[in-house]
Amino acid sequence: MPVVDAAWEDWLATNAKRGCTVDSMVEAMVGAGFDSLSASAAVQRALGAGLGGARTAEAEGGTQARLVKAAPADYQYDASPVPGGNLIRAFDRDVKVLMRCERPQVIVFGDVLSPDECAEMIERSRHRLKRSTTVNPETGQEDVIRNRTSEGIWFQRGEDAFIERIDQRIASLMNWPVENGEGLQILHYNTSGEYRPHFDYFPPDQQGSAVHTARGGQRVATLIVYLNDVENGGETIFPEAGLSVAGRQGGAVYFRYLNGLRQLDPLTLHGGAPVLGGEKWIMTKWMREREYR
Repeated sequence: MPVVDAAWEDWLATNAKRGCTVDSMVEAMVGAGFDSLSASAAVQRALGAGLGGARTAEAEGGTQARLVKAAPADYQYDASPVPGGNLIRAFDRDVKVLMRCERPQVIVFGDVLSPDECAEMIERSRHRLKRSTTVNPETGQEDVIRNRTSEGIWFQRGEDAFIERIDQRIASLMNWPVENGEGLQILHYNTSGEYRPHFDYFPPDQQGSAVHTARGGQRVATLIVYLNDVENGGETIFPEAGLSVAGRQGGAVYFRYLNGLRQLDPLTLHGGAPVLGGEKWIMTKWMREREYR
C-alpha cells in the first residue's frame, strides 16, 4: 500500500485549497491504492492544517466531515467537436461510442484500434522504453517524479505509413486537425504502476507552462487508447466527476478541457489507478489549439 509521502502531502494541500470535497479526495486516494480509513485520515489532516479546523463541520452521528466547496469556476460547456451518434466513421475505421458524459466532456470508445494494431504498437515500443517524465511547473523542463511510475516512448507525428494512418484516424475521431496533434506517446505500467491525479493542460499560472504553449498553444483534449486488457486495476479515474474507465484492448477514453472561450475545465482532473494484476499499455494523443511544431 502507498504511503503519504511529500508528494502526496503537496497533492492534498493543493486540492484542499482548490475546495475539493472530502469524498472526492478520499476516492482519488483509494483509487491510487490507499485503504479508505488511511485516505480519510490523511484528507482530514490536510483540511485541518489548511483551514485551522474552522471550516469543516461533522454531521450528526459522526458522519465523515465535508468541506464546504467554493463556488466552481465559471466554465461553460459548449458543444463537443466529436460527432454525435453511436458509431463514428474515423478516417478508415468505424468506432463505437460506448458512453458520453457532459460534465466533464468524457467519451468512451470501443474498437479504435484492432487487436493486431495494438500488438504492433506494443512491439514497436517494447525495446525503446524510458522512465516517464512530467512537466516541471516552474521551468517547463521534463522531470522524473514518484507520482508517475511508468515507462514510455514517443512516435513522431506521421513518421511512417503505419503511424500516419493511426494519426489520421485519431484526428478524425477527435474532429481536430491532424497537424495540431502532438506525437503519439506509448506508456507501459507494470504491476503497482500508477499515475496520480493530475491535469493534462498547462496551468496558465505556472511559469513553466509558457515553454510548452509556445509550440501550438494550450492543449485542448486528450485521447487515451488501451493497447491491452488489464488483468486487474489500472483504470483511468476522474475523481472530481466520480468516473472510472477500465482498460479494454482497442478501446479509448476522450476528454476535453479547453472550450471555445479558452476556459479550462477543473473537472478533468484524472489519474491512472494502480495496476493490481498484470501490466498496462496505453497510447496517448494530445491535441493543441494550433499547429504543433
